[in-house]
Amino acid sequence: MPSLQSARYALRGAVAKYFEQPAAAFLSKVGFTPARATLAGLALACAGAYFAATGLFWQAGLLNAFGSVFDLLDGAIARRTNTVSKAGALLDSTADRVAEAAIFIGLAWWYSGLYGYDHTVTLLAFIAFAGSMMISYVRARAEGLGFKGTSGFLTRPERVVIVTICLLISHPEYALWILAVGTPLSALHRFWIEWRNASRTPGA
Repeated sequence: MPSLQSARYALRGAVAKYFEQPAAAFLSKVGFTPARATLAGLALACAGAYFAATGLFWQAGLLNAFGSVFDLLDGAIARRTNTVSKAGALLDSTADRVAEAAIFIGLAWWYSGLYGYDHTVTLLAFIAFAGSMMISYVRARAEGLGFKGTSGFLTRPERVVIVTICLLISHPEYALWILAVGTPLSALHRFWIEWRNASRTPGA
């Protein structure tokens, strides 16, 4: 039976072949640079966060979906145009964190806003946000130590899909429940894997 990682890589390869490469070719022809694609994705995500904060959930989901497409394609455009750079990688990673934070803040604003307080769901939004950031942090720290840091579940693509689907069906609280429970566990799982890798390294 294939592992979660191998299944993820297989799906990622299919998406790259049948969607990323043709879409990147089109966007590069019409003048999109990797940075423009990154910033377009961030702008759409922030617009989606605004709609989420005002309770317009399916519209937020639609914007989030389009934003994630640009986020997916910026790296493909960079590879196609031979413009891969450390500055671009830094911009992409930072934009990802800001976009994810924006949607959680928007949902927290809605559930703690003018239409009545829902303390439980507001708390879930903050826990999901913290868990998501910890997943990314553990990867970044692991990579800094020379490890991959990609193990675990509920990585960013999976989180984006969950949030987008639940927004489109106008029930973002489902996503917040899933992520509030799952992201801390995923961060802990990733930490455990990378801690074991570090412990087995000579001189650790």
